[in-house]
Amino acid sequence: MTKKIFFVFTIFTFTLVSHIQSQVPEKAEDISPLLIGEKIPEAKLTDADGNEVELNQIIKEKPTVLVFYRGGWCFYCNNQLSGLAEIESEIIALGYQIVAISPDNYQNIKPTMEADKVAYQVLSDSKGQLIKDMGIGFKTPEKVHKYIFENTNKEATDVIPVPTVLVVDTSGGILFEYINPNYDVRLSPKLLLANLEVLKLEF
Repeated sequence: MTKKIFFVFTIFTFTLVSHIQSQVPEKAEDISPLLIGEKIPEAKLTDADGNEVELNQIIKEKPTVLVFYRGGWCFYCNNQLSGLAEIESEIIALGYQIVAISPDNYQNIKPTMEADKVAYQVLSDSKGQLIKDMGIGFKTPEKVHKYIFENTNKEATDVIPVPTVLVVDTSGGILFEYINPNYDVRLSPKLLLANLEVLKLEF
């Protein structure tokens, strides 16, 4: 009898936790991101050519600066992406690669890369599954839906990420993170490079 009750309680607890994790916050301030020391989940994303790629296979190649941005429609995101492009050679020299991810459709990736003069990998998480699994997604505000449609003539995704910069090792372990609900404040290239210098000592 006791074992049966314990089993039912375990199932109930698992279901409750799964339900809570599947909920998407209404506001950027209410996200619950993965923490330093945790591992990012495996994910299948889409590259600029429409090919499916596995994120864990990409990060196995070398430590990665993993950037989640809101979309090519976002002025602050474009500044961030172009800023990373300017220091990419320094990042590579330190032994890292850059991978940027957004909920944009893959067809929007090439225009963004061209506009921001980006050579590093930019991937699409158009369903927002990885963004939600990372705990950095929240419901796209109505004013953002309107802004995106008016400026791109495209419908916005239901979930957008809080702008996030992570440094992960080749196993996907999070070594560093910068997450700010205030979308117009981004991690400076200088501060990113300083942290990459320090983290490099651990490899």
